[in-house]
Amino acid sequence: MKHMKQIRNLSAVCLLTVPLALSGCGLFGSESAAVDPPPGEVEAQMLEVSGTTELDSGVFAPVAPEEKEAVADKDAKAAAPAEAGERTTVFLEDGNGLLAPVSLSLPKGESSAMLKDSLTALVSKGAYASSLPEGFQGVLPAGTEVKSVSVDKDKLAVVEFNSAFNDYDPLEERKILEAITWTLTGQEGIKGVQLWVEGKKLTEMPLLGIPLDRALTRSMGINLPKHGTPLMNSSAVTVYFSAAAPDGVHQYYVPVTRFVPAGEEPLKAALNELIAGPESGNGLEMVMTQETVLDSVKAGQNGVVTVSLTDDMFADSKNVPNEFLESVVLTVAQNAEDAPVQIRLNGKETVTGSNNIDYGKPVSAPEYVNELPL
Repeated sequence: MKHMKQIRNLSAVCLLTVPLALSGCGLFGSESAAVDPPPGEVEAQMLEVSGTTELDSGVFAPVAPEEKEAVADKDAKAAAPAEAGERTTVFLEDGNGLLAPVSLSLPKGESSAMLKDSLTALVSKGAYASSLPEGFQGVLPAGTEVKSVSVDKDKLAVVEFNSAFNDYDPLEERKILEAITWTLTGQEGIKGVQLWVEGKKLTEMPLLGIPLDRALTRSMGINLPKHGTPLMNSSAVTVYFSAAAPDGVHQYYVPVTRFVPAGEEPLKAALNELIAGPESGNGLEMVMTQETVLDSVKAGQNGVVTVSLTDDMFADSKNVPNEFLESVVLTVAQNAEDAPVQIRLNGKETVTGSNNIDYGKPVSAPEYVNELPL
């Protein structure tokens, strides 16, 4: 296995970088079904709660060319995805039809330009197609042009596309929204997204009519299960499973939204879904064994979440597979506002991964997930 990249210490919290080279086969076998759009009533309710009044300014339009520089300086500074030479994360479709975060290097530019580039990377056969890792592709229609991206005072990213944006496969409609939303809201300072095409604000998607009357946020979910549960009886959590890259050597992580009974504590529910494993047919792999048990989840006064697990397969809590531990870290971060996590396994406070990192000490999710080779 490839060693972890260098770790930066941030006070008592270590910044964990996800390793790349892992076994191509699943830890405990691969569960393998296509992810279909959720039922109509679930779709409408998820999108209804995906925005807030503060985010949707209603009349806020894409910035005219002469205004872009001023807006970038005033409103979008906090939304700059990366310094020159660093990386940014975009959501691309993998070979299993799922959206996954992928870390890319983009050209040097101002914050607004880099936001445009991050969306341009989502264009099928676009300018950055040759820069994508093997097995990944953008979901925006070929020929789509990102005309502008601006960020208002309410941290709403307003995106304007050319008319080619409308030329998509109807079955890809929700996936397109997820890719755009999760890519932009992954940037610091952006909480929601609003879409325009050729100077006209979209109130619904052109083909299937998914409503866009509110700002899109990550509460819309991603990679939803084939069979959704009405939201009146459930809530949504997002967990991270692993998958093998086409080269059979590298491993990457994929977020999946699950519905759980309403009223359950989100972190505990998310971790139990992680233990339950992925649905069949989507290429995702089990990251834990069927014997893994969640004993407790506790948030400390210092903000660190302590996750206590039991699994007799790793009795000494040493050389535990990276996928097991890192999926926990990513899942906690996703459902607890990027909180750092420390893991207890079989009652032991030292939990060493196969990358020689002690997950018994506080670690946080990586700044860039899935740094895959081209």
